[in-house]
Amino acid sequence: MKIMVLGGAGFIGSAFVRELNSRKIKPLVFDLLTYAGRLENLSGTDYDFVKGDIRDSKLHDVIASFRPEIIVNFAAETHVDRSIYKPQDFVTTNILGTVNILEALRLYNFKYVHVSTDEVYGEECADENSPLNPSSPYSASKASADLLVKSYVRTYNVEAIIVRPSNNYGPRQFPEKFIPKTIIRTLLGLHVPIYGDGKQERDWIYVEDTAKIIADLLSKAEWKGNVYNLPGGQRVTNIEIIKLLEEIMNRKIEVRFVSDRPGHDKRYCMINTKLRYTSTTLADGLRKVYEWYINNRWWWESLISNKFFREDEPWKTV
Repeated sequence: MKIMVLGGAGFIGSAFVRELNSRKIKPLVFDLLTYAGRLENLSGTDYDFVKGDIRDSKLHDVIASFRPEIIVNFAAETHVDRSIYKPQDFVTTNILGTVNILEALRLYNFKYVHVSTDEVYGEECADENSPLNPSSPYSASKASADLLVKSYVRTYNVEAIIVRPSNNYGPRQFPEKFIPKTIIRTLLGLHVPIYGDGKQERDWIYVEDTAKIIADLLSKAEWKGNVYNLPGGQRVTNIEIIKLLEEIMNRKIEVRFVSDRPGHDKRYCMINTKLRYTSTTLADGLRKVYEWYINNRWWWESLISNKFFREDEPWKTV
């Protein structure tokens, strides 16, 4: 099977490449290598690579040459704090980039997996048919892209699906995100900023589980714009994550409560009505993550000067 992975050098994308390798598939990775897309994430994997931007015409040239059977798109701007700080990048990458992929889909007749997020539903518990109600520029850009995918299926009769995972965590996640930020800042003897009261509830899924579920889905999906929710089934508050990590790390985590992020959703809550799968328990997953960051300081030490790791309220422009 010829598979092209857009954003394959990122956090979830690189986990998906590993999953494909475990199934004896060598994908073509297409990635711009922005701050979160790193070839270090693909260390030890088997892949071909093209550096490129999903917004550019080069994408069409690569697709025309490679002729993939399936394209899986993980390429996106994903950090809510960054979307508040500078929303323009989210519009161009997540919306216009998706349109560029969809235009290629019209021309080259592959099957398209569009990777979205639970955040498009907003704060209400949602199944695959629930209305979209995004709160942040990030989730609004993803919701827009989802609707464009559906419109192309309806208008042009292309083959595509939309996958909406809940909050992913695992090895190789950029340190701006809550779990690696908590682990690394604690290892460095720094406090961990907690937005608002810390009672925001998130549903967590281990990244390797997400990769496996999507890989399994390739052979059984209905390619008619169908939506597949991928909840982890483990909803906890941010404060509860801190407590779990304290137990796993066997040390006190110093927290500092800071201003809440603008438009911050209080909870994410998805319902899966289509797929059957098992998920790594949160305790086991967090233990694996902690051990990975302990044993791979080389991977993250060069990243800790980043504004979105370093600052307590990085979305603020002044």
